Amino acid sequence: MENLLKRLAILALATVWLLGMGSASSAAPRSSAESPDISPATPPKYPSAAKSTTRRTTAPRRSTRRSRPVRDPWSLSSYSDPGADDNPAGDDPVVRQAAVAALGMLNGSMVVVDPNTGRILSIVNQKLALSSGFTPCSTFKPVVALAALREGIITPTTKLYVGNRMRVDLTDALARSNNPFFHKLGEMLGFKRITEYAHEFGLGEKAGLDIPGESAGRYPSAPPKQGGVGFLAYCGTDMEVTPLQMAAVISTIANGGTLYALQYPRAPEELAAFQPVVRRRLDNLAEYIPQIRDGLAAAVLYGTGRSAYDPGLSIYGKTGTCSENGARLGWFVSYAGELQPQYVVVVLLRGGRMMFGSHAAEIAGHFYRDLMQKEHPTQASREDSSSISSRR
Repeated sequence: MENLLKRLAILALATVWLLGMGSASSAAPRSSAESPDISPATPPKYPSAAKSTTRRTTAPRRSTRRSRPVRDPWSLSSYSDPGADDNPAGDDPVVRQAAVAALGMLNGSMVVVDPNTGRILSIVNQKLALSSGFTPCSTFKPVVALAALREGIITPTTKLYVGNRMRVDLTDALARSNNPFFHKLGEMLGFKRITEYAHEFGLGEKAGLDIPGESAGRYPSAPPKQGGVGFLAYCGTDMEVTPLQMAAVISTIANGGTLYALQYPRAPEELAAFQPVVRRRLDNLAEYIPQIRDGLAAAVLYGTGRSAYDPGLSIYGKTGTCSENGARLGWFVSYAGELQPQYVVVVLLRGGRMMFGSHAAEIAGHFYRDLMQKEHPTQASREDSSSISSRR
């Protein structure tokens, strides 16, 4: 019994001694080898109290700085009722209906012309189309291309360096509206030669014959002070053209080289007495026109005008986008080779950031499809059915 009591006493003393060692160990500081420094490597992103060593335990306050409103550089609305003030007398009713529907409530104008006679079939937003001139943007490029071909500066297969280790030919340059390509053409042609061809196409003079209120636009007497002749060639800088003038230009390309005076018969007797009037024949350009048609077709197939594409139509066109006087301009000048008679369609949009040449091309595409359905409903239905079947 005595031995048992001794053993219990020794066990109790050992337990007390072990507990004391554990307490002392926990109170001692750890060495740096046992635990890494947990202080942040970089200062906190939020400000601390002035010279305070007390660690913050609350989350940093979020910035209350107000974001600055983005200033819209466009002062002109993209929306209106474009045909509200028109006098539709003399317009082809089917053509006008399709044009009004395609343009909708967008601020712009559409001109439709028969390129084989020069008769204006419809003008939506007559005030905009007749009384004002605007920068042609890239729609001037086909004229520059024809001048360069005629002068022997390039051939359809000539490739020019346009940057980024790329060289492109005329078809791709027209399709994608390549500015460096046409800037180079402008410099190689020079202002005098570009001016001669621009006047051949009637730029700088009225396109119509005795059309009340028509503007003659403006062609500059010298190269632009900023950018020089290169800017004139690829963007039409310092030029002012009307949708009627651009309709006359693209009509000349569509019919193979005849520049007609545009006529707008408004009364039944005027229409009955209508006779085409030839302003001039561009025989020196006739052989080169087919060489730029590939570029105008490619623009619709895969280029900047592809929003006008329709598998049932052969549409040829050129887009244009630029800005002036607080408004963005979106152009599309075009013709469709499969409709009889051929129709030339010029769309001009004015307004804010949505006004691009590609948007104008989309509107022209709607017009062509609508008109085809009205004139050839059986063929249009058949083509719609075949396109649906091909997508299945």
